[in-house]
Amino acid sequence: MRKTAINSLVFAVISCSSLFAAASETAAPVPAAVVQTQSASESAQTSLININTADAVTLDRELNGIGAVKAKAIVEYRDANGPFASVDELLEVKGIGAATLEKNRDKLGVN
Repeated sequence: MRKTAINSLVFAVISCSSLFAAASETAAPVPAAVVQTQSASESAQTSLININTADAVTLDRELNGIGAVKAKAIVEYRDANGPFASVDELLEVKGIGAATLEKNRDKLGVN
């Protein structure tokens, strides 16, 4: 009887320690939404569209309010006048207004 009680006690201790170990491994996982948000914001910061190198297809596809005609106008302006010194210089391109620029400002960069 004593041996059975000791075996039961040992089994109980082992079982509890396994539960505590499992609980500590899963106690505070990082929510997937936080990881995705961090990844998305990091991507946004590192993947700006360079208006000095982007082709018309990329500008058309990636920018809001910029269709094929305006994208082509951006490339033609850049070819005729050299690289853009700043994103604000897009206002010099025919068909690009302040509202369109503001919709896209956070996506754009120059190098």
